[in-house]
Amino acid sequence: MPSRSSPRPEALLALPPMSNWHVYLIECIDGSVYTGIAVDVDRRYAQHVAGKGARYTRSHPPSRLLACFGYPDRSAALRVEYAIKQLTPARKRALCTAGILPVVPHA
Repeated sequence: MPSRSSPRPEALLALPPMSNWHVYLIECIDGSVYTGIAVDVDRRYAQHVAGKGARYTRSHPPSRLLACFGYPDRSAALRVEYAIKQLTPARKRALCTAGILPVVPHA
């Protein structure tokens, strides 16, 4: 029967850090604004640029990353993403320009 010893110290170093979720906004070539969430925004943006991201960005290719806001967990990021998606494109751009962290709506 295998022993139940604690993991080796080098194995602990390989564990991923605590997740820090982000809400990001992308301006597309046609001027529309796409909003999404991710842990690794750089990797996710690269997927969008390569046409491997969301269905929306496959038909509306991204031109630049407008903003990125960090949240402690996926639930908070999802609530903020939903709230941002309710805004008009002009209000989304104003939010990005202001650089103010959007408040997490109550569940």
